[in-house]
Amino acid sequence: MAWQWFHRLGSPRWFYQKTGAWLPWLAFASAVLLTVGSIWGLGFAPQDAKQGNSYRIIFVHVPAAFLALAGYYLMAISGAIGLVWKMKLAFAVMRAAAPIGAVLTFIALFTGAVWGKPTWGAYWVWDARITSMLILLFLYIGVMALSQAVSREQVADRACALLALVGTVNIPIIYKSVDWWFTLHQPATLRLTEASSIDPSMFYPLLTVIIGFYCMYAWTLLMHTRTLLLRREIRTKWAQQELTEGK
Repeated sequence: MAWQWFHRLGSPRWFYQKTGAWLPWLAFASAVLLTVGSIWGLGFAPQDAKQGNSYRIIFVHVPAAFLALAGYYLMAISGAIGLVWKMKLAFAVMRAAAPIGAVLTFIALFTGAVWGKPTWGAYWVWDARITSMLILLFLYIGVMALSQAVSREQVADRACALLALVGTVNIPIIYKSVDWWFTLHQPATLRLTEASSIDPSMFYPLLTVIIGFYCMYAWTLLMHTRTLLLRREIRTKWAQQELTEGK
């Protein structure tokens, strides 16, 4: 049963037809959660005792940074699945995740710079966390550039998958950089294995925004993957039928 489900999941046609029903729900959930979380965090959460209102940038910075890291793992795992099982869908997910991850990484770097000016007195410092995040942005861009530079689609897929897998070395460096080196960047506020150091009045709106970002990421990834699948399968009967019915 599990293998049959896995085989179906690898079918571009099955994936395209099944995920269509998910999109409205993901869009609705992301819109509600992001609206509620943003109003809650930006308008009603108390000021920070040390940073004042400048800390409110975390309601954009933290979710973007979380998803930039998680999205890279998703991209690399999809590439690995494509390499091992030769799944077209996995390669499509890998390619779809690259530009989304690049945008999220840029948002994390930009909002970090906005927060850094009043906190550190500078928009940019060559801090270990910031520098490793910049490398992450270059890795995302590298996968995107490589996918366009190689004309043969199958060769490009394999090359992008290998680059994505090599780049996973950078993810634990990003996460542990504040522990391994003396950096200006503060330690992680949210931890899976320890109690959160953030006050509940700030934590709950932040958690709401994070969940909203994940829903928005899933919606965007599905939309982009579905578009790529139609482009790749344009010669098949099912893709032409979907395009005809969509007009």
